[in-house]
Amino acid sequence: MNDSRSPQPNPSAPAHPADLRASGLPAAVLWDMDGTLVDTEPYWMAEEHLLVSEFGGTWSDEHAHNLIGNALIDSAHYIQEHGGVTLPAEEIIDRLTTGVVRRIAVEVPWRPGARELLTELNELGVPCALVTMSYREMAEAIVGTLPGSFFRFLVTGDEVTRGKPHPEPYLKGAELLGLAPAQCVAIEDSLTGIASAEAAGVPVLAVQHLVPVPEGPGRTVVETLAGWSAKDLGQLLF
Repeated sequence: MNDSRSPQPNPSAPAHPADLRASGLPAAVLWDMDGTLVDTEPYWMAEEHLLVSEFGGTWSDEHAHNLIGNALIDSAHYIQEHGGVTLPAEEIIDRLTTGVVRRIAVEVPWRPGARELLTELNELGVPCALVTMSYREMAEAIVGTLPGSFFRFLVTGDEVTRGKPHPEPYLKGAELLGLAPAQCVAIEDSLTGIASAEAAGVPVLAVQHLVPVPEGPGRTVVETLAGWSAKDLGQLLF
């Protein structure tokens, strides 16, 4: 498996960006993970409910939805404030992550069409990077279940200074791939993730899931990745 600390080539060597664009393909795809590649949001919400109830607090779906796509440190502070959890923020993150990873070990809930599109991109030599606010432990648990090294780089929440909605995560993803942000396509589901990609100058395919996503310039909103092809993504570039 590849990561930003020790990059290695994909089994399918990435094609040259100019050749990809000439073929109607994106130069690269930057994938969000939670809610986009995999439907782990219910896992996070379940762990949040368990943690808050342990400290005698109450947790609502509204609170849980407010955390979708956020940097984990911001979510931990929110849980401290609204859930009455008195643990340090990093311990909250560790507790939640450990619980979600445990659930992933039982079942990885892939989003419709995600693995099929990822496989096609890999076969065509379109490089992909994962840009997630989950920590590396969580990202590696998900990516490790794939039958090959589909992501050239992982950009994770514990390895950026400023998380989504700041543009840093997507800027870093494009930089690691050696590309300008506008040459890439981001696949996102959360408003904070979309804001991050758009602030970085990356065209966005927004896969509406738990949170409604309004239309916007440079943004294409769909209900599912099922039926989407690599060439469909190429048509989203400016």
